[in-house]
Amino acid sequence: MNRKDKRYNLKKIKKILFNLLLVLLILIGLGLIFNKGIRNMLLAMQSNRYQITKVSKETIKKNNQKGVGKFDFSKVDPISFEDVMKNQWKNEKLPVIGGIAVPDIGINLPIFRGVGNAELSYGAGTMKENQVMGRANYALASHSISGVTGPPTLLFTPLERAEKGMMIYLTDKDTIYQYQIRDKKVMAPNHVEVIDDHPGVNELTLVTCADMEAVNRIIVFADYLKSFPVDKAESNIKKAFESSYNQATNF
Repeated sequence: MNRKDKRYNLKKIKKILFNLLLVLLILIGLGLIFNKGIRNMLLAMQSNRYQITKVSKETIKKNNQKGVGKFDFSKVDPISFEDVMKNQWKNEKLPVIGGIAVPDIGINLPIFRGVGNAELSYGAGTMKENQVMGRANYALASHSISGVTGPPTLLFTPLERAEKGMMIYLTDKDTIYQYQIRDKKVMAPNHVEVIDDHPGVNELTLVTCADMEAVNRIIVFADYLKSFPVDKAESNIKKAFESSYNQATNF
């Protein structure tokens, strides 16, 4: 091979390497632009997978046993794209024990036993090991995570729009428990007393982050009103537990 051919081959290799580098940079750029949208879409898909309408009563009873779930809220990490991908790869079965719906702000989530990172990424988690729907202070937590465009719809993010008087419904597929919001506050994370039980009081407390840095918490307080069998529920209440997420266009 003469010198001219060597120079030509060297230029060709440099051009190929340059093109590969350019493609890599474009892929990285696209990832940075769209990773929130992809993350939101994956979160919505998994939330829909665990929807209460898709879980049997037998599974709920099995999941709602002592020893199931993690209850150390201090070990919950802020949600990230990397964690979502890891959870997607693991594809573990999470312990669904019910569902929560807040029709006025579009919340319809599975309730998991415990507050593990995966549980709070796909639904609401119970903050105390022995809590029972309709009794004492039933406390739930979930992540807050805004979409790139449009109104926030994922997880507990819509709680920023919660107002006094709105209805909240919990269900274990046998019974629906109805609560009414009495207050909403932004508080520091050290106010752990908000999930304490109060003698003779049946209530509901919802907890989520008030900002992306998790500096403060949004706390929603609701009073227990009544309970009734699922098959006796009005059609609009049943429908609230059937709505699904659609984040495919939220990029």
